[in-house]
Amino acid sequence: MYQGSIVAVVTPMTDTGEVDFAAWERLIDWHLAEGSDGIVVCGTTGESPTVTLGEAAELTRRATARVRGRIPVVAGSGTNDTSRSIERTRELVAAGADAVLVVTPYYNKPTQEGLLQHFTAIADDAGVPVILYNVPSRTGVDLLPETARRLAQHPRIVSLKEATGNAVRLAELRESCGEELEILSGDDPTAAEWMLAGAVGVISVTANVAPRAMHELATAALAGDAARARELDRRLEPLHRSLFVEANPIPAKWAVQQLGLIKAGIRLPLTPLSAAGQISVREAMRAAGVPCA
Repeated sequence: MYQGSIVAVVTPMTDTGEVDFAAWERLIDWHLAEGSDGIVVCGTTGESPTVTLGEAAELTRRATARVRGRIPVVAGSGTNDTSRSIERTRELVAAGADAVLVVTPYYNKPTQEGLLQHFTAIADDAGVPVILYNVPSRTGVDLLPETARRLAQHPRIVSLKEATGNAVRLAELRESCGEELEILSGDDPTAAEWMLAGAVGVISVTANVAPRAMHELATAALAGDAARARELDRRLEPLHRSLFVEANPIPAKWAVQQLGLIKAGIRLPLTPLSAAGQISVREAMRAAGVPCA
């Protein structure tokens, strides 16, 4: 249902930190022109912790208006509070989201039974497809394959964004869930190999900077063209790594700024990319054939 290179879009902001909606619309148009297969509004890369629900809803409304059904618009609606996640999901669905991306609850570290009940309650109320999001390096909790299998029985839970990058985990998920739950990579450095091994796409940070190349990589991998997918991945590999020299989305926002698409704004507690980080990202952009100021 949700396949290919799905870009987790940065949220453009002015130098004083307000959301830059005009730049947002330009970004959406650019991703359409560059071949991105879907967009995620207010995921981690979109600074979801500091973007208000009202801002997220407006970003979603504007994205769906620009996209006009050509690619799916997925809105990040998960929090570590089940009732607040349900409320956020309702608002973003009302704003036009085709699906929602729901992260495992962070900080409060629920049990597997808590995860099952949390995601089930959200999906029961959602009215649109739900993509689960497992990123234990950020949240401190791991959605295990057996729990994913149980959640896959819910008719609205269609996909899992798995960000561990662990090939063993992919095999476990495919064995546990079979065809009932589509797997999306949430880790750019391993995404090509995951798609060659059965994942149906990637929710990508790198696609903020090289959307055409990530689209072509995903297309090749999903067609089983391993040689082409790996060739593209080798060229992008320095970019995959450099976009995490500091916490995401700090490097990605700086890189998109270098493309002339957004201003330098970012919200505390995140801060602008350091001088050393800029050198790393600039070199990686050039290696990947991406123009850099």
